[in-house]
Amino acid sequence: MSRHGSWATPITSELVVRTAARLEEVVVDGQGEGADVWWAESRPHEGGRSVLVRRSPDGTVTDVLPAPWNARTRVHEYGGAAWTVSGGTVWFTHYSDQRLYRMDPGAEPAAVTPEPGLPAGVRLADLRATPDGLLAVRETHAASGAAADVVNEIVRVRPDGEEDLLVTGPDFVSDPALSPDGALAWLQWDHPAMPWDAAQLVVRGSDGTETVVAGGPGESAVQPTWAADGTLWFLCDRTDVWSLYRWAPGGQAELVLDVGSDIGGPQWRFGLSRFALLDDGRIALAYGRDGADRLAVLSPADDLRELDLPFASFQYLRAQGSRVVCAAGGPAAERVVLSVDVDSGASVVLRPARDLGLDRSWFATPEFVTFPTPDDGTGIDVAHAVVYPPTNPDVTPDGELPPLVVMVHGGPTTSHDRVLNLEIQYFTSRGFCVAHVDYRGSTGYGRRYRDALQGRWGVVDLDDVVACARYLADSGRVDPERMAIRGGSSGGYTVLAALSMRPGVFTAGASHYGVADLGALAAETHKFESRYLDGLIAPYDPGAGPSGNPIHAERSPINHVDALDTPLAVFQGAEDAVVPPSQAEAIVAALRAKGVPHAYLLFPGEQHGFRKAENIRAALDGELSFYAQVWGLELPAEEGIEPVDVVRYDVD
Repeated sequence: MSRHGSWATPITSELVVRTAARLEEVVVDGQGEGADVWWAESRPHEGGRSVLVRRSPDGTVTDVLPAPWNARTRVHEYGGAAWTVSGGTVWFTHYSDQRLYRMDPGAEPAAVTPEPGLPAGVRLADLRATPDGLLAVRETHAASGAAADVVNEIVRVRPDGEEDLLVTGPDFVSDPALSPDGALAWLQWDHPAMPWDAAQLVVRGSDGTETVVAGGPGESAVQPTWAADGTLWFLCDRTDVWSLYRWAPGGQAELVLDVGSDIGGPQWRFGLSRFALLDDGRIALAYGRDGADRLAVLSPADDLRELDLPFASFQYLRAQGSRVVCAAGGPAAERVVLSVDVDSGASVVLRPARDLGLDRSWFATPEFVTFPTPDDGTGIDVAHAVVYPPTNPDVTPDGELPPLVVMVHGGPTTSHDRVLNLEIQYFTSRGFCVAHVDYRGSTGYGRRYRDALQGRWGVVDLDDVVACARYLADSGRVDPERMAIRGGSSGGYTVLAALSMRPGVFTAGASHYGVADLGALAAETHKFESRYLDGLIAPYDPGAGPSGNPIHAERSPINHVDALDTPLAVFQGAEDAVVPPSQAEAIVAALRAKGVPHAYLLFPGEQHGFRKAENIRAALDGELSFYAQVWGLELPAEEGIEPVDVVRYDVD
């Protein structure tokens, strides 16, 4: 019988990427339940190209943008809302040149904005169609390439390409929205705040008077949406959780619904939507509870009713008459486009998940757990995780404890999304236990839990991932001698920091484009995150030397390599502008100098997060191969996985 970690499985890296498509924004074009539904999907087998897809009322599904068109923007580097559609006319930002294009029904895309004149040029995002063109967030990059010289503004783009400047001055702006009588609403925030810290909701009336409706220090507003009657609806965390508010011109914002958990989420990307105003006056909304989403409908009489649906995640909610359309997924279902009758709860899948050809018995059932962790001065002494046990219907475990892979999400201000993730099942179906940790600082648990990371990144997240691993080991669920930690971006930072500053817990690790040097990150990263560390750790002082200041140096894994003796695999995109390759090179050089077994894979053409199928496969198989070599596991011969090159050192 094969050991845990070596079980044969049909969930291979080839299956992970086969015809895979990451579902992105959903848009409804038209009125009532007969409207067209559009969505975007990023396809690894097409090099990560973002394709627009339209579903007509008769059920016909059409790819609208043929290759090489790629609807993707680089505003904030994370993008989002790179396209919109109205009356069948599509506006989109093309990735390769970041120009705005318009495509009328039956026509080819035509450039609207001029060719970029600067090295980085002008980028547009958060596109919103209007009767005379569209609203957009414009991000202008100077020839210097410096983050401090980037300017973010709201503009109106006319059909002939002429632009009217509407909002300028704040460091960041988003979510421009016009009311029925022409009032403009938007969100704005300034360094060093991130949008989930202090985004203000501002309204400019037709007389030019501006009103701050909500938000500011200690309070964040998200998703302003005008109703047909001229009232403005939005989410705000004034009550600790992102709750639903309503504002009428001349009045005060009033709380409509507080469900005791977050309705909104962190605005890493443009175009997010967690509620929709239906034509009949009701509101569809999604909120989290115990690590999973609920979809509910709120009546004008403020009666809230949850819908019984077999999904655990709901994103991009849009009104389709009296129905709601959204992107939905669950533990046994990859993300789909769903249309829901809010009266009966009956749903229609408009864009199905791919056919994996697998019975759901192959998929591990997630378990939400809360475990004790050190207080660390936060006033919170518990953290949360979603645990996926080893699951393989063809194997009867022999009593051996399984190896553990602790997964750390990026952000760090985000959370685990409980949608079927074949990368998780890739490990669980081989006999690994996987724990996805929502450490303090994660979203979905209210502002107090989120703010527990303020000033403590590199402390409480480390304590929480260590506490989770020890909790599972002490419970007799995993092998304490075979515990690994993996993560990407800021999750990669937690991996590197845990191995170097909390040594002796994990016996292997995998960092995907992780941060090794916080001072270098603050000095090199893009505008959106260039002051992020001010809140997470402390303000960065460029005059204090390469490390920024003592606390940045103290929290940087690169400065603790003397304690780093855990085998580590490092995966990096060569064109990453968020966490530059220099970060990976620094940690690999330290591993080499210290003689720690390691593997390093650098992927040309990849940016922050891997989009190409061949690179996703190489990283996943490479990580498995690395664990196998470190722990003495066998790789299934039928998969033909080439062992990753692990640099080892002779020990006298």
